[in-house]
Amino acid sequence: MDGLEAVGDPVRRRFVELLARGERTAGELATLAADEFGITQPAASRHLRVLRESGVVASRVDGQRRVYALEPAGLEEAAAWFDGLAAFCAVELRAARSDAATPAPREPATEVLQQRLDALGTELARGRRARPPQQRTTHPHTGKAAS
Repeated sequence: MDGLEAVGDPVRRRFVELLARGERTAGELATLAADEFGITQPAASRHLRVLRESGVVASRVDGQRRVYALEPAGLEEAAAWFDGLAAFCAVELRAARSDAATPAPREPATEVLQQRLDALGTELARGRRARPPQQRTTHPHTGKAAS
């Protein structure tokens, strides 16, 4: 299992996050895993073994305790993969922002319809201004007040 696969589990990711801040004992990590994930000490030990065997963490014995530390070389492959993904995302994000800044082209039929509606609006406005005030008071067919 490589480093990327090893950190695919949320418990192991959390261990890596904690070890990125500094060394921790197996007991500390097991206690935190029990509190956050509800797993037992043997389950936490299995997660630590996976991280150790994949080269993500290193351990040393200190008296009766096992002390774990992050092993940066174990995450190089994962970091390279994420760097490549980040570069791809940056290109896509720039393209999306560029597309958002440029109005979408209208279909030719939509453009023609919009021009005709604009022209109709202009003619209606001219007609309202051209009518004498007495003609604007009622609608010719309904008798209601017209605008």
